[in-house]
Amino acid sequence: MGIKVKLVKSHSGASERQVATILGLGLKKFGSEKLLKDTPAIRGMIAKVRHLVSHEIVKDEPKARARLKPRAVRVRDAARAKTAKAE
Repeated sequence: MGIKVKLVKSHSGASERQVATILGLGLKKFGSEKLLKDTPAIRGMIAKVRHLVSHEIVKDEPKARARLKPRAVRVRDAARAKTAKAE
């Protein structure tokens, strides 16, 4: 089970902690939505900014995103592969 969270009010004028909580939920712009795991931590974050977001419980599970390597490591690996291919 997951929770679909949508930013329904602008965070301008909100405190820094509330803006940080909104960014922690993965919401960036007004109207943006995010499907999150249903955990006590997420529920607490939603409770802190409940006047700015709407939420609903859905049966879908959020997809796990593959971790990316840091950009510097990806560039380095690409350069190494290019030189190995040239040889």
